[in-house]
Amino acid sequence: MSDVIIIGAGPAGLSAALYILRAGYSADIIGMDGGALEKAEKIENYFGIDGLISGKELVRRGRAQVERLNGNFIKDEVVGISWNGDFEVETVNGIFASKAVIIASGASRKKLRIKGLNEFEGKGVSYCAVCDAFFFRGKDVALLGSGEYALHEAQELLPLVKSLTLLTDGAEIKADFPDEIKIVEKPVEMFFGKNIVEGARFKDGSEMRFSGVFVAAGSAKAGDLAKKLGVSEDNGKITVDENMRTDIPGVFAAGDCTGGVLQVSVSVGEGAKAALSAISFLREKNA
Repeated sequence: MSDVIIIGAGPAGLSAALYILRAGYSADIIGMDGGALEKAEKIENYFGIDGLISGKELVRRGRAQVERLNGNFIKDEVVGISWNGDFEVETVNGIFASKAVIIASGASRKKLRIKGLNEFEGKGVSYCAVCDAFFFRGKDVALLGSGEYALHEAQELLPLVKSLTLLTDGAEIKADFPDEIKIVEKPVEMFFGKNIVEGARFKDGSEMRFSGVFVAAGSAKAGDLAKKLGVSEDNGKITVDENMRTDIPGVFAAGDCTGGVLQVSVSVGEGAKAALSAISFLREKNA
């Protein structure tokens, strides 16, 4: 078990790792890549950089700093997070435990633009199987997604629901789903209903009826992970105080996942603040 698990290996996560490690604590940094920064072709407005630098190179330098301090990088996709006295972060390939968690997984730049998703949120549309599966026990349910995160949510739903249908919205299937899940690969036009969601209409004009739909498209986003722990969030952005603390002790967030100005300098600063708050939490816990 590590002292801190940092979810995200972009500028906020790497900055947090530097402070955690230099304070003498251990850190697991879990992420698939360097986030949005790694995709930036040219950066010239970052403090201390003379001339141009690519986002990929800036991430490489930050990662090298963390590696020199013996930070443990885990290249994996996070699909769940829970608390049972300590925090457990579940990935596609394993489960990792820690005393504190810093969420620095960035912000989603792409949103599903399917009519009815926003309108029926909390009215049959859910983004957290762990939170809401119980309310759909014995019912026909749909799951929107096609990858490992959708598979994780499916495993939470299957023991409770009457039937589960995977809606890929035309996306390629990227996980090995159990045979008892019906798969519909047609693009979705809209989710319909009166006061609650009642089904989906596809772009070919056909319809399917169900009592609820769980959204797990792509990878688990910061807001999805926050919901699993009961952390407050607003429209997918994690709510934090001035010291990057959430309303759950031991859980901190930094960078684009908290909203605000989406800049490298801001993410680095917030990562440092989140780490300092986590260090204070660990010291109080061990006192």
